Amino acid sequence: MMNPQEIRDELLQKLTKVIDPETNVDVIKMKLIQDLRVDGELKVSYVFRPSSPLCPLAVPLALEIIQTVREVQEISGQTITVVDYVQADELNRTLRELLEG
Repeated sequence: MMNPQEIRDELLQKLTKVIDPETNVDVIKMKLIQDLRVDGELKVSYVFRPSSPLCPLAVPLALEIIQTVREVQEISGQTITVVDYVQADELNRTLRELLEG
């Protein structure tokens, strides 16, 4: 079984494959994913900061990030928090429902 640091390392590696189509740069290099943590129960939490408050790709990017995190089978769950986006509250609510449902 992997420990939290190994899982975090694997997540970072996988997330480099999530590319922002507008810039053709991965979300890690662009620093769109922040505060990536894996707790002792192997639950992942992170902040997603779209490249601009009006980023037209915020929703599809958030969904791709969630799906990429899900690919790491050892995790017990995930929490994403979207910040600095005009519809952050609404998007956070929708993503929370998606992850809980």
